[in-house]
Amino acid sequence: MAEHIDTAALDEVVAFTSELIRIDTTNRGGGDCRERPAAEYVAERLAATGLEPTLLERTPGRTNVVARIEGTDPSADALLVHGHLDVVPAEAADWSVHPFSGEVRDGVVWGRGAVDMKNMDAMVLTVVRAWARAGVRPRRDIVIAYTADEEASAVDGSGFLADHHPGLFEGCTEGISESGAFTFHAGPRLQLYPIAAGERGTGWLKLTAHGRAGHGSKVNAANAVSRLAAAVARIGEHRWPVRLTPTVRAALSELAALYGIDADPAARGFDVDALLGKLGPAAALVEPTVRNSANPTMLEAGYKINVIPGHATAYVDGRFLPGTEDEFRDTLDRLTGPDVDWEFHHKEVALQAPVDTPTYAKLRAAVEEFAPDGHVVPYCMSGGTDAKQFSRLGITGYGFSPLRLPPGFDYQALFHGVDERVPVDALHFGVRVLDHYLRSA
Repeated sequence: MAEHIDTAALDEVVAFTSELIRIDTTNRGGGDCRERPAAEYVAERLAATGLEPTLLERTPGRTNVVARIEGTDPSADALLVHGHLDVVPAEAADWSVHPFSGEVRDGVVWGRGAVDMKNMDAMVLTVVRAWARAGVRPRRDIVIAYTADEEASAVDGSGFLADHHPGLFEGCTEGISESGAFTFHAGPRLQLYPIAAGERGTGWLKLTAHGRAGHGSKVNAANAVSRLAAAVARIGEHRWPVRLTPTVRAALSELAALYGIDADPAARGFDVDALLGKLGPAAALVEPTVRNSANPTMLEAGYKINVIPGHATAYVDGRFLPGTEDEFRDTLDRLTGPDVDWEFHHKEVALQAPVDTPTYAKLRAAVEEFAPDGHVVPYCMSGGTDAKQFSRLGITGYGFSPLRLPPGFDYQALFHGVDERVPVDALHFGVRVLDHYLRSA
């Protein structure tokens, strides 16, 4: 056990998580957010360790923080550790506690951001401060980045940093951030720790149907609402074909072995749905990423019940796997048909990271050091993170924000959910694992 991860450090990670939650950084989209108070909070605590954090803004109030810790080996590639400061909205009336209270009750920290992702922000800050007190230095340079706007387009956050301040990330070849190394209870005695090694691409779509405006009582074969509704129905009902990426194949292989199932995901004619049906709860880790997806989410049309509008609009949350963007586009062309136009409302790349590298082995070893009964498995995220934007700089990203969670604690359901919370013990585990990995990286 690392002596520098002492009582002071364990107390700090709880306090930092709680205090960051109390700083309301709700991102409602369209630029409606202000991360600066949280950015100043972390910058002040980084500066107290002797680091020189840089605060950067594309838009006033949308603040990012970047700092570099010098390693002992100048020839080694640098590592990026990043976390976002913004959170999604929360309706206080729906919660058991106020979502921005940061209340610590019965060994649990409550509030918006407790798992997405002010917990990881606090863990990183805690490790850096513990190192400073003990005089610990990592082998390789570590660049710490706290970003704005991840919960929207990232245009004010990681996108801005990657496009306009690439020099701050000089030498970084790999990065770690959210959504990985958490306990997933797949059975009474089967604890998984999935580490993310890929992300589906983001393809948010805007559909527009044009037609002939007219009176609602008249026959109208060019009704824009009908045309749009038909296209939306086709998209919603479409069954996308299986497309297995190397990361997903690796996940299926390891999960099958843990369940004692003889399966070869690389074999011709492999039936992925049949295997998923045998994996029990663990299927949820893989099922969203064996196919592309497109889910209609918003409809906009008309202004009066007896008036047929001349146009109608819909929005669709599309996600595509690495290597499938062209197929995704072609399918949308076919599903929308000749009467509906579509365009990308927002698009970001799909990512894939290798799982047969020394880096992944070290991530695995760090978890196993503190969870010897756990089983680390790779997985692909169904959604996306700031790793997409940082990939523009040639940085390979992994999801690694370690937490040890008790049975019945549905970590993934709490992302953007009601009563978001994180156990104090999970934070303590995360600090120890993160410290172990960053010193060995």
